Amino acid sequence: MKTVKLEEILGNKDVRNEIIEEMKTGSIFVYPTDTVYGIGCNALISASVKKIRGIKKSDHPFSVIAPSTEWILKNLVVESKRSLNVLPGPYTLIFRKKEPFFLRDVSPLPTLGIRIPSHPITKIVREIGIPFVSTSANLSGKQPIKKVSQVKFPKVNFVIDGGVLSGPPSIVIDLSGEEEKVIRGELRYKKG
Repeated sequence: MKTVKLEEILGNKDVRNEIIEEMKTGSIFVYPTDTVYGIGCNALISASVKKIRGIKKSDHPFSVIAPSTEWILKNLVVESKRSLNVLPGPYTLIFRKKEPFFLRDVSPLPTLGIRIPSHPITKIVREIGIPFVSTSANLSGKQPIKKVSQVKFPKVNFVIDGGVLSGPPSIVIDLSGEEEKVIRGELRYKKG
């Protein structure tokens, strides 16, 4: 398992291109966000998503880092565009899918959680233009990972080292029903 510093990816075009190619083609990787470290892959590659399920020992629905708000609006039912005003930020927003089988290996439910972190990793995802699995880089039920030395997954292709993270896990808000429901955390913004 190789480790690459985030600054190196952002500052070295050759390293960046190599990492982007690995991300596109289905590598499993650990990466920093504005909250905790995540483990991800190209959400469009079913075999990679299944590998992450095996690594995490989890059958829970995963979320994705969306490449843009336009991507969200194209693929999900967003009743109010204002709900997207918290992005980028430490939120996971759950919306109904326009097509029920869309990304079904990521989430077999008719809903999908999306993130756009307020973090440099988002620039890379935006550049690639595809969604990436976003789930915390820990075994299901264990403490979130805040630093690279805590990563214990031998089946990961690479780790992006973004230093020690201090944020709590993302706030999860379900916007798929008639009423907004906070599933995890407390709202950090005012409605309206």
